[in-house]
Amino acid sequence: MKLLIATSNRGKLREIDAVLAGNSLELKTLADFPGLSEVIENGDTFEANACKKASHYASLTRLITLADDSGLEVDALGGAPGVYSARYAGIQGDDAANNAKLLRELQGVSAERRAARFRCVVALADSTGILATASGKIEGRILEAPRGVNGFGYDPLFFIPECNKTVAELPPDVKNQISHRGRALAAIKPQITQLIISSTT
Repeated sequence: MKLLIATSNRGKLREIDAVLAGNSLELKTLADFPGLSEVIENGDTFEANACKKASHYASLTRLITLADDSGLEVDALGGAPGVYSARYAGIQGDDAANNAKLLRELQGVSAERRAARFRCVVALADSTGILATASGKIEGRILEAPRGVNGFGYDPLFFIPECNKTVAELPPDVKNQISHRGRALAAIKPQITQLIISSTT
């Protein structure tokens, strides 16, 4: 069964591929469909954006499509950057600028007030509409300086007390088990498996 992963983010693609490995899937990405009109992610929640992306690309390609929207919520910033996480500093996907802005916004904020969480919502759609959604989150806090070289986005600043590491210090297989995206993908995997079964019967 062909499954379109509605992202051009290579970090996300690696994580999704790792979690879904072992299924009888032929994964396609947006790179396989040059010239598609881009979706405008103007939803005010992660779920709204994930559903919008999944439906948009499923209707254009006629493929079952998996999309996600995810981001960072920092308590001391009133939940920001939230749905604006990828463009927090103004340019889509500029990890260095986003991290720098986050550190500036939290300058002088004590460690106990740096509680944060990563959230992710994944949506599965076909050309008729949304088939399923699932969500995941992981709690932690924001450090004053980055640590680690794995991952992407805010991973070097996001410290998980239970692991005594930042997300960027975790091996990829461990990250995929405990991350917000890993948990959301694990939750929606049964629906994908059922679609595979249906497509072969």
